[in-house]
Amino acid sequence: MPRPGTVMPMIEAQELTKRYRTTVAVDRLSFQVRPGRVTGFLGPNGAGKSTTMRMILGLDTPTGGHALVGGRPYRSLPYPLREVGALLDAGAVHGGLSARQHLAWLAASNRLPRARVADVLGRTGLEVVAGKRIRGFSLGMRQRLGIAAALLGDPPILIFDEPVNGLDPEGIAWIRGLLRALAAEGRTILVSSHLMSETALTADHLLIIGQGRLLADTGIDELLRSAGAATLEDAYLRLTQNAVEYRSMDVHR
Repeated sequence: MPRPGTVMPMIEAQELTKRYRTTVAVDRLSFQVRPGRVTGFLGPNGAGKSTTMRMILGLDTPTGGHALVGGRPYRSLPYPLREVGALLDAGAVHGGLSARQHLAWLAASNRLPRARVADVLGRTGLEVVAGKRIRGFSLGMRQRLGIAAALLGDPPILIFDEPVNGLDPEGIAWIRGLLRALAAEGRTILVSSHLMSETALTADHLLIIGQGRLLADTGIDELLRSAGAATLEDAYLRLTQNAVEYRSMDVHR
């Protein structure tokens, strides 16, 4: 947990752009994700959310612009789990390993104390299944394991892509409470979701994109007032009604 009084780093994107031949997936996207709050990352399918997260985490190379975590490119971090924790795909683990083995390997690769494995197993409620092979895990257990891995280095920055996908109400409520608690500790949290009702209960701030461009960088109450809407879903639908999955490049621009 961060020390009291510590100035926590944030996520920054500046003119972040990703093109695939004649398709623009992310178009000159600039924003900051600040510490101490849950920032919801919203947009229609194909809006560029996952691509943006992958560029922040150094998994995709931008065509233009840059993304920084704590003032540095992710790829420059010597031990990234100590700086940034991320869950992009809960299924991207070796099914033949146990949960404890998987976390122990991650800890060793980032020179983290072995005691952190027990800590995150406890925080995510996985102690009783820690010795079981991951291939037998339910989707909810895999999501918890992915979050345990993200928390392993006690990082100040956390990035989650659709963490509640496929979860039952108990699992959704657990993740909601965890995100709120992590934000209260002063961490910087970016979480994408398609569930408007859940985002309304969890997020303090919103980034909304469409066609790879930033549509809103605002608090929920401010968005509702500006859209003249009673619910986040209504405001979101009004804001994104003209968004499509991808926009072809204007080669004359």
